[in-house]
Amino acid sequence: MPKYSLGFDFGTESVRVLVVDIQDGRIAGQSSHNYAHGVIDRELPTSKQQLPPDYALQHPQDWLDSLSSACRDAMRQARVDPNDVVGIGVDFTSCTMLPAKADGTPLCLLDEFKTIPLAWPKLWKHHGAKAETQRINDVARERNESWLARYGGTIGLEWFFPKIFETLNHAPQVYQAADVFLEAGDWLVWQITRGPFPRCSTRELTRSTCQAGYKGQWNAKTGYPSREYFAAVDPRLADVVAQKMTGEHRSPGRKSGGLSSASASLLGLRPGTPVSAAIIDAHSGVPGAGVASPSTMVMVLGTSSCHMMNSRVEQLAAGISGVVEDGILPGYFGYETGQASVGDAFAWLVKTFGLSHETLNREAAKLPPGSNGVLAIDWFNGCRTPLMDADLSGAFVGLTLGTKPEQLYRALIEATAFGVRWIVDTMRDAGIPVRRFVASGGLPAKSPLLMQIYADVLNEKIQLAESDQSVALGAAILGCIAAGPEVTGYAEISQAIRAMARPREDLVYRPEIANRAKYEKLYELYRSISGCDGTLAGAMRELRQFHQATC
Repeated sequence: MPKYSLGFDFGTESVRVLVVDIQDGRIAGQSSHNYAHGVIDRELPTSKQQLPPDYALQHPQDWLDSLSSACRDAMRQARVDPNDVVGIGVDFTSCTMLPAKADGTPLCLLDEFKTIPLAWPKLWKHHGAKAETQRINDVARERNESWLARYGGTIGLEWFFPKIFETLNHAPQVYQAADVFLEAGDWLVWQITRGPFPRCSTRELTRSTCQAGYKGQWNAKTGYPSREYFAAVDPRLADVVAQKMTGEHRSPGRKSGGLSSASASLLGLRPGTPVSAAIIDAHSGVPGAGVASPSTMVMVLGTSSCHMMNSRVEQLAAGISGVVEDGILPGYFGYETGQASVGDAFAWLVKTFGLSHETLNREAAKLPPGSNGVLAIDWFNGCRTPLMDADLSGAFVGLTLGTKPEQLYRALIEATAFGVRWIVDTMRDAGIPVRRFVASGGLPAKSPLLMQIYADVLNEKIQLAESDQSVALGAAILGCIAAGPEVTGYAEISQAIRAMARPREDLVYRPEIANRAKYEKLYELYRSISGCDGTLAGAMRELRQFHQATC
C-alpha cells in the first residue's frame, strides 16, 4: 500500500499542506488556507490600537485554525487513510517568534496582555528592534565575540535576540511574564505533539537546530552566546538563556514527538504520527528542490528571497547571513543569504499603478537590458545581505517625464538580479564554491522574464525545481525521514530527496550572449551607487531618521 508524508508550510499570509507519496514524491492532495488576521501591521485586533510603522505581528490561533482547515481539505482531496500517513514535517517563516507560558499559551491570548503589541508574535519582517540590534552588534564587536564571524560580522534586525531585547525594553511586563520565548515553528511543533495549549510543558519542548543556529546564534559545540555577553548587552538580559530558552535542540528530520490525541482530532489524523523538528521555510526548499549535493545554490524566490547552499567547506565571510554545520542537511555546512524584498516590491508597483503582473511582464519583456535608462536599488524592505542594514530603502535612478510603469517593473527585476549577483560574488571572493543554481518558490514558474534576467546577470544557467511547492515538499521529505528507515526504507536523507524531489531537466534558463556585456556594465553601475558608506545609503538613513523623528 502507498505511504504518505505531510508537509505543513507556514508562510507570511497562509499555511499550505501537501500530502505526498513517499515512493516518488507525487502530490496526492494539497490545500492552503489564509490566516484570518493576516499580517497585523496597522492595528491590534483586540483594541484597534495603532501600531508603529515597523511592526509586523500575527495571531497564533490563526496558525492552528488555518492548519486544521488546510490539512482536512488536503486529506479529503488525496482520499488517504490517516493510518497511511507515516510522518509530518513543518517549515515556518523565521525569525517569527513569540512569548508564551510554560503550558504553551501565547501571552497575547491572556486578558492582561492582549492589548500590548509586544506580547503578540513578531513576524519575520517585524523591524521594531533597530536600537536593540545596534546594541547587540556593538557589544559583540567590542568583546570580539568569536560566534559573530559565523554571521558575516552582523546580527540581523529580524533575528531572535533583538526581538527579545526589544520586548524587555518596551514591554518589560511581557518579558517578565514569559516563561519561554520561542520560534513559531518550534511553538507549532510543540502544540501538535504535546498540546494544543494549555496542555503543554516546557519539559517536552524541542527547538530546531536550524532556527536556533541561523537566527539565535546557537552552535552545537558552544551553545548560545555566554551569560557574560548578554550581561554586557544589558544586565537584565544576563540570564535570558537559562530562564527563557528551555528546550532540547534537534535537527530537521529528527522526530520531535508523535501527534497528540487532541491535535490529531483537530487535524483529522492518527494520534502518534511522527512529527519532525521544524525547519526554516527557505531552508526546506533545498531538499524540496531535489538538491542533495554541495555547491548548488537554491534560490527560493517569493515575497522575499533566501539563497541557500550546502558546502563541504566552512568560510566565515562578511556579507552572509549565517553558516551552520548541519544547518540544512547533515554532513554539510549550510549557508544562508537573502534579500528582504523581492515579490512584495513587484506587488507594490502593481498596486501603485493599478496594472496586473501579466501586463507589466509582457510590456517589460519588450524592453532592452537597462529598462531604457532606468536603474533601481532593491532595498524596499532594507538590505538583508550582504549589507545587513534595515535602514536602507529602495530607489529608482534615471526617471524622466516619459518613464513608463513597465520600465520601473523591469528595473526592479534587474535590481533583484544584481542583488543575487552581489551575494554570489561575495561568497566566491571568500573562497566558497558556488557552481550550480536551482530556483524555486512562487516566482520562477510565474515569470520567465525574471528567470532569464537572472541567468543573464549571473551568466549562469538556472534550473527550476520540478515542484512549484518545493518548500512544502521539503517539509514532507523531512516528515518522511522522521518516521524512520524501518517505516520508509530510506536510511539516508539523500535517498528520500532523490526519490521524492528533483530539478527539472526540460526547462533550463541559459544566459543570452548578447546581453552579457550589457548586464556587466549595468551591474557595475548598480554596485557604484549601492555601497554601504556611499552618499545614497547615507541619504536613505537620514531620511529614515527624519521620518521617525517627525512621526
